[in-house]
Amino acid sequence: MSPRSLVQRIRTEVRGPLGILTLDRPSALNSLDHTMVLNMGHALEEWADAPEVRGVVVRGEGRGLCAGGDVRTLRTGHDEDAVAFWGDEYRLNALIAEYPKPYVALMDGITMGGGLGISAHGSVRVVTERTRVAMPEVRIGFTPDVGMAKLLAAAPGEVGIHLALTSSTATGADALYLGWADHFVPSERLGERGEELIAALAARLAESDAAGPSAFSVTHDVVRGLALDPADPRMAAPLAAEREWIDEAYAGGDPQTILDRLDELASDGQEGARAAEEAIRAACPFSVVLTLESLRRAAVLDLIDVLAQDLRLGASLIGRHDMREGIRALLVDKDGAPHWSPARIEDVDPAEVRAAFGGD
Repeated sequence: MSPRSLVQRIRTEVRGPLGILTLDRPSALNSLDHTMVLNMGHALEEWADAPEVRGVVVRGEGRGLCAGGDVRTLRTGHDEDAVAFWGDEYRLNALIAEYPKPYVALMDGITMGGGLGISAHGSVRVVTERTRVAMPEVRIGFTPDVGMAKLLAAAPGEVGIHLALTSSTATGADALYLGWADHFVPSERLGERGEELIAALAARLAESDAAGPSAFSVTHDVVRGLALDPADPRMAAPLAAEREWIDEAYAGGDPQTILDRLDELASDGQEGARAAEEAIRAACPFSVVLTLESLRRAAVLDLIDVLAQDLRLGASLIGRHDMREGIRALLVDKDGAPHWSPARIEDVDPAEVRAAFGGD
């Protein structure tokens, strides 16, 4: 089947035993709009039922897989439209997590927010030296969604909380350390837009006639054949080297206690702690408090329940001043000076936080 366009910004192709989904909105770092989400879901559902398709590859044009959802459109739209978008996006995330065939996500370059929702829940997740992952939602008055609260909570030690509250960017090696990726393949071995990996995978799946569980094994074997050896120094995760002070700062406590610990560590010369404290103080105070609670709840929930929690929180946050103000200040006017309400973490009302979760 020749390439065809489901809609502008998404390209689909069936090449031998592979379905290939290409996000084609490079000028916006492949940010997802509602139509893109719906059509990705339609393609994946079609391929799940097609016996000739034994695996799926998802990739992006330009500088990365996907920078997230197109939140700028949420600022000017109706609240119910935002909730409808998230509902369909989270259904797509659940579909990916439960996909019955190998789902190969090429996380080469920028993969953030909603981009992690369409990759980190997949069964075969590939990063490179160019990979940059982050969940930066607290910077715009939102909270980590697309089920990533589950993966942030499951990260080693307190690293997930650190990333969520500071909006920090991590590397491909970090993604492996976090449990968000399976293989580190140098970009030159992937080929342009993953073409070399796609060719090798299509050939192996075709010649082996692999289906069902064996298709997953074959897919991992092919990618592993291109990946770095675990002993390669490029596999060293910067976050692992920061683990000691991160665990000390974020273990237990409320956001104010965390800030106090970070300040103490910074006074002792820990520069990473100083940067973390500054990032948290610059973020939306309500989002910081809400996100910490979200991750702690997500630690004991399954993914479907976390996605349901994400939808509840989104419906609550879209009606607040903070989210539209954060989008304005960071993504529209880009003045970098949002006016949060409340302006300080100390002034966040715990009852309002509980209400966002449904009052429980």
